[in-house]
Amino acid sequence: MTASIDRNLVDELTAIVGAEGIISRATELKVYECDGWTVEKSAPDILVLPRSTDQVSSVLRVLDRKGVAFVPRGAGTGLSGGALPLNAPVMICTSRMNRILAIDYAGRRVEVESGAVNLHVTNAVKAMGFFYAPDPSSQMACTIGGNVAENSGGPHTLKYGVTTNHVLGLELVLPDGEVVELGGAVEERCGYDLVGAVVGSEGTCGIVTRATLRLMREPEGHRTFLATFADVESATRAVSNIIASGIVPGAIEMMDKLILRAVDDAFHVGFDKDAGAVLIIELDGLEVGFAECSARVTEIVRSAGAQDVKLARDEAERQLLWKARKRAFGAVGRLAPNYCTQDGVVPRTRLPDILRVIGQVSERYQLSIGNVFHAGDGNLHPIILYDEREAGQVERALGAGRDILKACVEMGGSLTGEHGIGAEKMGEMPLMFSPDDLRAMTELRHVFDPHERANPGKIIPRPGACVEVAAPRRQVPI
Repeated sequence: MTASIDRNLVDELTAIVGAEGIISRATELKVYECDGWTVEKSAPDILVLPRSTDQVSSVLRVLDRKGVAFVPRGAGTGLSGGALPLNAPVMICTSRMNRILAIDYAGRRVEVESGAVNLHVTNAVKAMGFFYAPDPSSQMACTIGGNVAENSGGPHTLKYGVTTNHVLGLELVLPDGEVVELGGAVEERCGYDLVGAVVGSEGTCGIVTRATLRLMREPEGHRTFLATFADVESATRAVSNIIASGIVPGAIEMMDKLILRAVDDAFHVGFDKDAGAVLIIELDGLEVGFAECSARVTEIVRSAGAQDVKLARDEAERQLLWKARKRAFGAVGRLAPNYCTQDGVVPRTRLPDILRVIGQVSERYQLSIGNVFHAGDGNLHPIILYDEREAGQVERALGAGRDILKACVEMGGSLTGEHGIGAEKMGEMPLMFSPDDLRAMTELRHVFDPHERANPGKIIPRPGACVEVAAPRRQVPI
């Protein structure tokens, strides 16, 4: 243990959460040394597993009194190192706070604890014809608290919006242990949008312990298409043409040749393995008008160069397509021992340009890069394959990621669409923000966390690091 974690501190925390709520053995803590961003690893000195807001508050009061920093963690499915303990010896995991507290169908809202699993929220309300819209690929495991921290998205956020569009209120424990209520159950509130400030703040404002979420009515029907193309240029052209026509599908997802081969090998969907790319296009809404809209979408994708367009014949076939898409990241394990996933955004009209850049980056760094992404809103997920056992491959993978993000910003896009900045992309923040911008962000953070003890070393680079050519700080495993 570090000097900041003494026996007295462990005893005080144990008195709050019980012996079963404390993990301090190095062999057990190794499980928590990284999230989905596996390039960097750093285990906490101690893990605390509270079961209530009161316990979280009491734990933070102790840490504040002793001046000890902490990092919040949900399910650990994040992809930017947001749950990596950097200069924060204590990790506080909310996975045991997983209850669905109240459901109000008339008001179309649900109140949950932060450790509630995303998919469990929809499962709790679907019998009554409702669903929770944000649906990350990790929704079978990721938690609402983590979704709030990263402002997570998913395939269907093209039509329905990301997490911030579905959070009405939050219970937040500030770093000094004070419990505050932000927002509430009503749709519109006066004053500053403090909920909006916390959603996407990546745990740097405190620990969210409860959320009031907006529920959506399940659409009357779905029509899900698989369109096959010879190349990614034709597929991306089809995406722009669909949106330009005035049709806004529930989702438009793309997988390129490398990814669809891995996915088909894993799930036997029946993809054409010689295809250059496929689009999964889902229309949802009222049954009336589906025939006309479906015909129009088919016409658009064929005119863009689709070689084949198939409509899922039933719900089982539709679910198989979505299983293939949402488990694509797992299927990538067939291709390389390691991979890292980028999360840049470009205007969808620039998708052909950024994919050409990604191809050039792949050649320059001599690393394979597969593409699976939310094509409808230009949110890219280039998957950079590497083998950390081979000398220099980790550094090349990081360099490839930086080049892709730089190109996204130059095309008028963003560093992240849903994965967050975390520890991974801090070095790229000056590509988008001036020193004054970063200073303003720091001042806002200090309103919630004046001593920067909540998830330190994340999002905002330190003064002096705001130079475009500066490489991000990394802890590369040997």
